Amino acid sequence: MVFKRLLGALGVGGPSVDTVLEGGAVPPGGTLSGQVHLQGGSADFDIEHLTLELVARVEAEHEDGEHEGFVTFDRFTVGGGFRLAEGERRSVPFAVTVPWETPVTELYGQSLGIVLGVRTELAVAGAKDKGDLDPLAVAPLPAQEAVLEALGRLGFGFRSADLELGHIRGTGQRLPFYQEIELTPAPQYAHALNELEVTFLAAPGGLEVVLEADKRGGLFSGGRDAVHRFAVSHDAVAHLDWDAEVDAWVRQVAGQQAAAAPYVHGHGDAYGHGDPYGHHGHDSSHGHVGHHDGHHRSGPGTGAVVAGAAAGVAAGVVGGFVAAEVIDEIGDAFEDEDDGGDEG
Repeated sequence: MVFKRLLGALGVGGPSVDTVLEGGAVPPGGTLSGQVHLQGGSADFDIEHLTLELVARVEAEHEDGEHEGFVTFDRFTVGGGFRLAEGERRSVPFAVTVPWETPVTELYGQSLGIVLGVRTELAVAGAKDKGDLDPLAVAPLPAQEAVLEALGRLGFGFRSADLELGHIRGTGQRLPFYQEIELTPAPQYAHALNELEVTFLAAPGGLEVVLEADKRGGLFSGGRDAVHRFAVSHDAVAHLDWDAEVDAWVRQVAGQQAAAAPYVHGHGDAYGHGDPYGHHGHDSSHGHVGHHDGHHRSGPGTGAVVAGAAAGVAAGVVGGFVAAEVIDEIGDAFEDEDDGGDEG
C-alpha cells in the first residue's frame, strides 16, 4: 500500500511524502526496505530528518476494562539534512532491520488479524508531522512456522491472535507487548484443555516458545492456567521431529508428563552461543509466567481475526491449522487509527 498526504503541521504549500514498502512480507529480524518519495511544496524547505516508526495496535487492560491503542516499538532515521527545493521530487531509499520479536501478521498468506504499520515522520524547520500508516506484513520464521504446522497436524485449530501490552515474567522479552495466538484444543486434549495460547519470543540465535494452557477443572477442582517455556535454536528446524516434539510440549503443559526436555538443545545451549536472555539452566516452568500485573486472558479484540482458514500445512496435510472460529473482519484496520496519546 502507498500512502500520501499533505503534511498538515507544515501548512498549506508544505512538502508531501509518499512511502512505499518493497519486497512483500518480512520475517522477524529481517530487512524492511523501500523508498520515501518527497514532493517539494510552494517554497524551499530544509528537511531536518526523515524517520520511520514501527507501530502496533495492542490491547491494554485497565481498571475500567480494555482498550486498544497504537504503540511505537522501533524508530529509524533514514534521511535528512538536505534542502528540498520548491516543487522538487526526491526519493530516499531505506533498508532497516525489524526487531526479532516483531509479531507475525500472516500465515500462508492468511491474515492473523494483527495490525502493524510503518509511519513516516518528516521534520521541517522545527515542525514535525507524521504520515498515515502503511500496513506492515510479517511472515513467520522457519521455527515459528514449524511449531504452528505441528500444532495444526496435531489437530489444534486457530481461534484468534492479538497483541497484549505488558511483559511475560521470566523471559527475555524486549518489546513492550507480546503476541498471543489462541488455539482450540486438539480432540485428544479436549478433555483437559479449554484453550492453548502460543507466544513466540525470537532472538538472533533461537526461539523461546511460551505455551499457556487453560486447563479444564475436575469434579472436585476448578480450572487453572498452566504455563511452560521451551526453546529451540534456528538451526534445529531441519533436524527435529516437530510433531513428536510439540506433542511432548503440549502433554507437559496439559499435565500429561512427557519425556522431552523443556529446552530443545542442538549443540550445548539451545541458542548456540549462550542464552541471549540471560537464562541459566533448564526451566521446568511450573512457576507461572506472569503477564504484567498478573495474566489477563483476553477475549478476541477488534483486530483478533482470521477470515477463513489459516491455511493447510506446507507438508500437504489437508485441513491442518484450520480456523475454528471466524471472529471478526479487519476491514480497513487503519482508518480509525488515533494519534492521540496511544504511543508509549
